[in-house]
Amino acid sequence: MKRTLLIIIVLVSFFLISCGAGTGENPPVIKAGVDPDKWVTVPAGDFFKGHHEHVTAVPYDYEIMVTDVTNKQYANFLNDAVKDGTIVLKDGSLLMNYHGDVFDGYKHEFEIPEGWYPMIAIGEPGVRIVLNGQSYSTSPEFADHPVTFVTWFGAYAYADYYGWRLPTEIEWEKAARGTDTRPFPWGEEIEFGNANYYVSHDPYEKIYGKSGTTTPVGFYNGSTYDGFETIDSPSPYGLYDVVGNVAQWTGDVYEDQHYRYLRGGSKERYGYDLRIWTVDSAGPEHYSPAIGFRCARDK
Repeated sequence: MKRTLLIIIVLVSFFLISCGAGTGENPPVIKAGVDPDKWVTVPAGDFFKGHHEHVTAVPYDYEIMVTDVTNKQYANFLNDAVKDGTIVLKDGSLLMNYHGDVFDGYKHEFEIPEGWYPMIAIGEPGVRIVLNGQSYSTSPEFADHPVTFVTWFGAYAYADYYGWRLPTEIEWEKAARGTDTRPFPWGEEIEFGNANYYVSHDPYEKIYGKSGTTTPVGFYNGSTYDGFETIDSPSPYGLYDVVGNVAQWTGDVYEDQHYRYLRGGSKERYGYDLRIWTVDSAGPEHYSPAIGFRCARDK
């Protein structure tokens, strides 16, 4: 009995620390290192895809966000979308209406019919957006951090609301890599100052432990924070935090499966897992303190 209780205490403590509810020390207020409203154009052309560098064509120009969507941006969206009825609050859950996917009946495939689906785990420990009365808001300490605990449906709803979309895996990877064979967006090697990953020694790890928490978007822009020197680490097209910090939902809906794909690793992965070709997957209702997204749009 005592051993079981100890295990429960350890697991709860780890969850609270990893979600940012740990030590009681207040995190610093650090603004976005680059403009979260900025977009860049990725031109049409070939690039080297994946670990084995397959030449892959993207036959069109497109635009993609320089940073991940922030807590402040997502809170503003929730307020607007709830007000106009695009999304609804029901039994404490924020829901969006999704048109559903073609169901192929493939082995282990789950059906996703048209219906209302959860968007973000408001109210859970570690969620940085809260409902204050009739409106959603975030604290100054986390306003410019990437939104987390958001499902694929929640990411899709945000993009669709503004007439945008989630990037495909190929669009994400070209924007991250450019047209050479680099393994990381900034070049050949990874250092502590390049990105937020597991035990990367950023200032938030002093507060939350080795798993840390998110860093503000654009944090790795060459600035120094509390004695921690960052390295300016954009991708060839100018994207920041394209790897590390939070894994990012992509928009592909593949035949014979219900899974959605995540790119970029996260704050909870080791440095070698931040290589551009790293891929994760999860069901579209999954959420985590290490998952966010950015948007793309047609040029």
